Amino acid sequence: MATEQQTDLQQYCHETATKAKRAASELQLCSTESRNNWLRAAANALRDGHQKILQANAHDIEAAPQFNLTDAQIDRLRLNAERIEGIATALEEVANLPDPIGEVISSTVRPNGLDVKQVRVPLGVVFFIYESRPNVTADAAAICIKSGNAVILRGGKEAAHSSRAIVDLISGVAAENNIPTDAVQLVSTTDRDAVGHFLRLNDFIDVAIPRGGEGLIRRVADEATMPVIKHFEGNCHVYVDKTADLDVAEKIVVNAKCQRMGVCNACESLLVHRSIADQAIPQITAALAEHEIEIRGDHITCSLVETAIEASDSDYKSEFLGPVISIKTVDSLKEAVEHINSFGSHHTDAIVTSSEDSADYFTKAVDSSAVMVNASTRFNDGGEFGLGAEIGISTDKFHARGPCGLKELTSYKYIAIGDGHVR
Repeated sequence: MATEQQTDLQQYCHETATKAKRAASELQLCSTESRNNWLRAAANALRDGHQKILQANAHDIEAAPQFNLTDAQIDRLRLNAERIEGIATALEEVANLPDPIGEVISSTVRPNGLDVKQVRVPLGVVFFIYESRPNVTADAAAICIKSGNAVILRGGKEAAHSSRAIVDLISGVAAENNIPTDAVQLVSTTDRDAVGHFLRLNDFIDVAIPRGGEGLIRRVADEATMPVIKHFEGNCHVYVDKTADLDVAEKIVVNAKCQRMGVCNACESLLVHRSIADQAIPQITAALAEHEIEIRGDHITCSLVETAIEASDSDYKSEFLGPVISIKTVDSLKEAVEHINSFGSHHTDAIVTSSEDSADYFTKAVDSSAVMVNASTRFNDGGEFGLGAEIGISTDKFHARGPCGLKELTSYKYIAIGDGHVR
């Protein structure tokens, strides 16, 4: 039998989703101008209310030790005047992006004169579950509203005070800009059971987007009764082909692995063609050693690098998210592709080559959301791809794949215009 507390939680989740559904219906009638005006007003509200945000953030920083956050995690959690300005500027950048809603994807006039258009429309209600960075709260709200979607935000408890301050400020300027106040809602409870309740409300929520650790994402994928946009892991590869310029390869691998290690598009695995391994592996690993990267490699790698540790199959499947990389030599481009498709996570994979034929084969054969040629895996990012903003990166194949920006938060409908047409 459900306890009174469980019943209250379930009712709260149902009411929140009901309000979001109503707001989504109203949002479909809001003009581009209204949505852009809200984004710009929200940016100014964050600037004007920066002291409120800083005070709230101080509470989160003070509580951080009880959540066992690392120094890097605390740094991502911490806000200052410069970071708040960055959040505000990001909202204005979203306002300046083209509006996807109402875009005519295709149009045709049938032989009988019926005018048929395929038109882009919002998904509806987004349930977004994410980690502890406060800027993500504002970014997600901006992307959802710009694309005509209501959003229910379930942020990490570590940033609860900061996220609440941000949502209060940006929601406070909604009504005056003709945006439904309930279009952006922050889940007010940290009870983990709330996520399960929301994931069962497919009559109100159109899509769930989890952004965080693999455990969270798998839980959402397992429990959701609505579609989920997700990626589980980011085991990304760089393959150095036999025709590669080794100086270019070194630069790309070091950037892909070391620029930011704890992100999903960082390189975790390096593949090297056997014919150049004797030169390529020592050169690249020497550069990685300057960043204190641990090498786990096959027997050839271990024979070339004194400090290398013998790799296992689990190493080749791992998303290390830190100063470790796996290295394997391959005898052919085909073997490299087979390894990537077997051991990778279908996120981002790169080839370094001087051969157009090799690049063409690699881009066609590698089954990943983004494939790079002579470029770092770190470029699989909404901003770097020119999307302006993203709510996550998807390794799914249906609906959305790769960085998910404004268009990936839309669907479409067909509109047929006749003149008394009957069939």
